[in-house]
Amino acid sequence: MKSELRGLAGVGWEGEGFDQDELDATRGWLRDRAVTIYGGTNEVQMNIIAKRVLGLPD
Repeated sequence: MKSELRGLAGVGWEGEGFDQDELDATRGWLRDRAVTIYGGTNEVQMNIIAKRVLGLPD
């Protein structure tokens, strides 16, 4: 939410122009995006095991 309020000016990874709160908000936003990607990998792997190893139907 903080990143949305600040816009692109508040999105920084490092540098003198950003305070710690801005850096933490950016890193938190990037971390949250990563969770949406790796969050489904466990389900995908279980589906592969179910189909290929156990021979379960689709």
